[in-house]
Amino acid sequence: MSLTKEAIQLITDTALEAAGKTLSTLIPTVVLPDGAKIVNLEQFQLGRSRFRGSYATHSLADFSAYVAGRAAPGAQGFINQDEMSCILLFNLGTVAEPGHADDRAILKLKATAGYTAAQNIGGRGISQKDLSDWIEDWHQYLTPIDDAGAAIPVAKAIAAVRTITIKATSESETTVGETSASRSAMDQIEARSKETLPVALQFRTIPFEGLTEQQITLRLSVITSGAQPVLKLRWVGEEVQREDIGQEFKAVLQRNIGDAATLSLGSFDPK
Repeated sequence: MSLTKEAIQLITDTALEAAGKTLSTLIPTVVLPDGAKIVNLEQFQLGRSRFRGSYATHSLADFSAYVAGRAAPGAQGFINQDEMSCILLFNLGTVAEPGHADDRAILKLKATAGYTAAQNIGGRGISQKDLSDWIEDWHQYLTPIDDAGAAIPVAKAIAAVRTITIKATSESETTVGETSASRSAMDQIEARSKETLPVALQFRTIPFEGLTEQQITLRLSVITSGAQPVLKLRWVGEEVQREDIGQEFKAVLQRNIGDAATLSLGSFDPK
């Protein structure tokens, strides 16, 4: 009795379904017939085959407690100082025994309201009213200072900002000789205030939860090119101070989690 092509294919498929043919590849693979469906039976077990999941938080304290509580052998964390974040992988494994890297904890620090306000006000031109209102809103964090570095009462600093006036003066000089004549002109524009105008504002705030207080110096400048004065605050030493905050972030996190994980600066993509 001869078998048809369809009958032979059916017998082959039935055999492969019963026991898939293993291939000698680096990654374990088996041959299954067309249309065969792989079913994950984990859902029918009493528990999961392994622990996995992602924990995410803005709290440095809660993140540290979670990592220290897990204390998984070989756990590794990667810190992004620019983003003030950390991704910690509990089952990354090693080169010889790689893990699935799908059991992780994610920390993304959230800037405090004061730190956000200090960042948003710097580097842009604002009106007298906007700056005086900003100083009034954040007065508990601020210490205005004069040229000598002495503190100015906040109320006087607000009054000084509100009463800025622009004074323009012109001076002309003409020189006449036997065979020549010359003329020079000079315009001077000056911003004045009835009160002592602060040179800078010292802004004290905790940048992120769990870190120490920082003093941010915002230097005040007055732009007199228009009919109305425009004021600008510049964060003095911004890049250096941001780097210091990032270094403190790593040091505090490492101290809090202890030996529960190894931390590195940078990022890692487990693909």
